[in-house]
Amino acid sequence: MTESRITVTYRLETPGDIEALAVKVASDQSTGTFTALPGETDAVRARCAARVEQVTMLADAERSGLPDDRPGPFHRADVKISFPLEAVGTDVAALMTICVHGAWSVRGLTGARVMDIDLPDEWSCHPGPQFGVAGSRRLMGVDEGVMIASIIKPSLGLLPGETAAVVKELCEAGVDFIKDDEKLMSPGYSLLEDRLKAIMPVIRDHEQKTGKRVMYAWGISSADPEEMMANHDLVLEHGGNAAVVNINAIGFGGMTYLRRRSRLCLHAHRNGWDVLTRHPAMGMEFRAYQKIWRLLGVDQFQINGIRAKYWEPDESFLRSFEAVTTPIFAPEDCALPVVCSGQWGGQAVDTYNRTGGTLDLMYLGGGGIHGHPGGAAGGVRAIRQAWDAAAAGRSLAAQAQDHPELAAALATWG
Repeated sequence: MTESRITVTYRLETPGDIEALAVKVASDQSTGTFTALPGETDAVRARCAARVEQVTMLADAERSGLPDDRPGPFHRADVKISFPLEAVGTDVAALMTICVHGAWSVRGLTGARVMDIDLPDEWSCHPGPQFGVAGSRRLMGVDEGVMIASIIKPSLGLLPGETAAVVKELCEAGVDFIKDDEKLMSPGYSLLEDRLKAIMPVIRDHEQKTGKRVMYAWGISSADPEEMMANHDLVLEHGGNAAVVNINAIGFGGMTYLRRRSRLCLHAHRNGWDVLTRHPAMGMEFRAYQKIWRLLGVDQFQINGIRAKYWEPDESFLRSFEAVTTPIFAPEDCALPVVCSGQWGGQAVDTYNRTGGTLDLMYLGGGGIHGHPGGAAGGVRAIRQAWDAAAAGRSLAAQAQDHPELAAALATWG
């Protein structure tokens, strides 16, 4: 019988012997310490020791990734270290403590980045997405094609009635999904309950008139799991079906608590991930990070987009897109990718072509909808026209010749 193991790929850097450093990481993070121990017997090591499985050398660096006074060159390698499931189990806190966090404190390294985590089948015990791609489509009533979404802008400051007016405009414009900005939870000027009372009648009225129920995701995040669940229940009580969850703010425990009881579609905002990933010699690749959140129950995952307004380059977005759409154990554990951050129709063709020609995504425009010269209606139409062009293999310039909303968008942001 094959022993189940968890394998972590680290990108390590050191001016010394990188293979020796890899062995040190494996030892320090399992049974060993800085000196020989009488209790670290062969039986103990066989049961619980981590082991180096593979070292793939990369090009040396002349300068250290992390501050270091030692002269170069600095040797770099992708190192696979496996940990016995017997020693870690299936708890996320144990995984992070044993397999991830301690590696960053090892003496001698000038860089340590978690590139990937491969989990054995036993980790499929976690619930995963409750709705995912198929459930999101069902709740939005979008059987096929890209899902067009928007966000409340301005991000902060609107009173509940003012927010409801924006929602009405977006519903009439033809969006499939609207969300609270991640910064909007339950501030004094716009309590969650007050927003629900103002906005849900607009959602219901639009559904009665058109048959289309626009999905609205409400900001329910709280560091107190009980308060977050009270917010969840308030959304349910008023007829809502989705929530924005600031996953790094609520933590793994908060997400576990929420998913165990949730009846809402959970839209994850990853604010704070940048702290983990912007330095190339430190932190964690999104490929590793997102697996944990998907297993804990994220249904929809914001991942920025092509030519995003933030720091993230296109190649990083494409890796994120591939990650959230790659099954961990089964296709049902994939999250719906939410393409966002400075998006308007101008990125649609490139997004379609560079993500493999898929329409299984949510395309979220904030300023790219609200800031259109023709208002929100023009912004939504322009994005739909751009995605129609992408699916038809037509250029935006050609599409704009007989689609005035797209033409106006190109003239504005071109």
